[in-house]
Amino acid sequence: MALILPLSALLTRRVSLRKSLTMAGAWIAIFVVGLLILGAMRELSGGGWTRITSLLRDDEQHIAGSTVRLRMAPDGHFWATVSINGVSRRMMIDSGATTTSLNLETAKAAGLDLAQNPFPVQIDTADGMIFARTSSVARLVLGPIRASDLRVVVAQEFGDMNVLGMNFLSRLQSWRVEDRTLILQPRNP
Repeated sequence: MALILPLSALLTRRVSLRKSLTMAGAWIAIFVVGLLILGAMRELSGGGWTRITSLLRDDEQHIAGSTVRLRMAPDGHFWATVSINGVSRRMMIDSGATTTSLNLETAKAAGLDLAQNPFPVQIDTADGMIFARTSSVARLVLGPIRASDLRVVVAQEFGDMNVLGMNFLSRLQSWRVEDRTLILQPRNP
C-alpha cells in the first residue's frame, strides 16, 4: 500500500524507467545506510564503545613512577588491567565494594582454592543477596602496586565481572579522582 502512491505519481509524470530505477536505488541505499547507523548506535550503547576504545587504547592505564592513573571509561567506571597470581584480567575499581570479588572463571584460572572454606558467605551486592565462597589471592599486581594475601569473594553470579574493592584500595597510601582520572599511589613505592 505504501508503494502505490509513489508509483502512481511516477506513472502520471511519465518519468523514464531508467531514471525511476536510479531514484529507487538511491532511496534503498539511504534506507540501508540508516539501518546500519541504527545498528551501530545500538552496538555502541551495549558496550561496544568500551571495546572500541579498548582497541584504540583510549582507556589505557598510565604509570608514572609508582603512581597509576586510570582514565574514566565511557561507561563511567574505572577499569584496570591486573595480574592475579600471574593471570591477567580486566577489573573494575569500585569504592562501593567492601571486598574484591572475582568471577568463577578468573578464580579457577588464578588457581584459587575454593574448597579451603566449604561454607559460603552471604553478601549483599548491587543485584541483591548472593552466596559466595571466600578465598585469598597470593599476589595481585596493578602496575607497580602489589598486594599479597588479598581476601576475595568468588561467585558464579558475578558473570564476567571482576571488581577491585575497598580491601584493595585501603592498602594504598592514597587514591583520588581528579579530572575524570583515578590516581592510585602505593604505600611503599
